[in-house]
Amino acid sequence: MFYKRLLGKFVLSAAMLAFLIVMLAGCASSSKGKLVEGKTNVVTSFYPLYFLAQQIGGENANVINMIPAGVEPHDWSPKSRDLDTAAKAQLFLYNGAGLEGWVPDFLEGLPSDSKLITVEASEGIKKLSGNPEEDADAADAKHVDPHTWVSPKSMLIMADTVLKNFLKADPAHQDAYTANYDKLEQRLKDLDQEYTDALTKTARKDIVTSHQAFGYLARDYGLKQVAIMGLSPDAEPKAQDLLRITKFVKDNGIQYIFFEELVSDELAKTLANEADVSTMVLNPLEGLTPEQEKKGEDYFSLMKANLQNLVQALQ
Repeated sequence: MFYKRLLGKFVLSAAMLAFLIVMLAGCASSSKGKLVEGKTNVVTSFYPLYFLAQQIGGENANVINMIPAGVEPHDWSPKSRDLDTAAKAQLFLYNGAGLEGWVPDFLEGLPSDSKLITVEASEGIKKLSGNPEEDADAADAKHVDPHTWVSPKSMLIMADTVLKNFLKADPAHQDAYTANYDKLEQRLKDLDQEYTDALTKTARKDIVTSHQAFGYLARDYGLKQVAIMGLSPDAEPKAQDLLRITKFVKDNGIQYIFFEELVSDELAKTLANEADVSTMVLNPLEGLTPEQEKKGEDYFSLMKANLQNLVQALQ
């Protein structure tokens, strides 16, 4: 009876999730940012890179984020106006590692006279395989986990990559960019230390998440991630996987199942109800919600909130 009930709820949840994805796709729009004469114009593929570019670029940069607030980036694709904007900019920052499947065609569509510097920001980070049981180099893995930015250790590497390309695009403002980077680097190092100190002390190390977005965080801070869905939040899990995860939650005394704001929380709630546990937010920082944007939330405030929730769940 338990299995039939869970499978029935899974079918309903999957249907609701599919509906949400369609709605998000319909709501997705092009960036409304405009190029600014006299500044280094930077186009970014999603929020974490927008944040890095703003922090490092400061007053000398005009940063345009392609994906609007509230839109999940895995299924987003650019419009013609995005290509036109990028072609006239100086820098284009994208994550790589398979996050933005549209990038190769996008770059091929640039005019031959474009001087745009394109940057794969996750370059230099040792990639995780899409299989959570493996730790493989990108070249050896069929599916690579692209969620590098969720770990402060990886974000430090990405920030350095962004700085180097700012200096390449606009060497005249080297001192300003470097000073901005130095402040950002220290804040990221402090955040890394906070995560290390707090997560070293937790009694539990297993986290159950709705979306396989926390592999780098788990690797860097000694946690084990068990995900309901795969690398893309719209990847539907198999029925036997749901049953296996429910059993894992019960057998290991898991108290919370983590969900995220930009996709449906139905599957997480279904499992939580069946296992008689609670749900809690763990934000993969793929984008801000409109509410977070209005409140002035950013990478640091959301990562600190994540840490608080992790500590509570792992006590």
